[in-house]
Amino acid sequence: MSKQWYVVHTYSGYENKVKANLERRIESMNMEDKIFRILVPMEDEIEIKNGKKKVSKKKVFPGYVLVEMIMTDDSWYVVRNTPGVTGFVGSGSKPIPLNEEEAKLIIKQMGIEEPKARIDVSVGENVKVAEGPFENFVGVIEKIYPDKGKVKVMVSMFGRETPIELDFTQIEKLD
Repeated sequence: MSKQWYVVHTYSGYENKVKANLERRIESMNMEDKIFRILVPMEDEIEIKNGKKKVSKKKVFPGYVLVEMIMTDDSWYVVRNTPGVTGFVGSGSKPIPLNEEEAKLIIKQMGIEEPKARIDVSVGENVKVAEGPFENFVGVIEKIYPDKGKVKVMVSMFGRETPIELDFTQIEKLD
């Protein structure tokens, strides 16, 4: 049996309570080897009120919680009988897991576990732009932003040095 993501239906507005209740139950019932992560899919929503920008979290699927688990009678019972849970999403009494692509998409949309691009370059190193409007230009790395997966490269354009910001995926090391 492998772990998969399942969608659990909850009373609307109870998503975070279900997550907390379930996390407590997993611990108290020793289900850490069957039930792994519980996510309430959220995304940032930007609201502009009185000329001020406010970022708030908005539930992507109100009334639903994602549970990564190995489906057994025991794990089903623990999740199913958590206060606030109305059932699993699936046909009849059989929960249907999300396929891997759906799960990855939702997790990526939430900005969780998005694999960060890594690159082994250093400031002062020459690189070639591999794609984009500056493709084939050669420049010198001036700054690296590992958290953003970007670099600032000084490229010689029209006889002057011009800084351009590129994703790690847009540059290649020169041999």
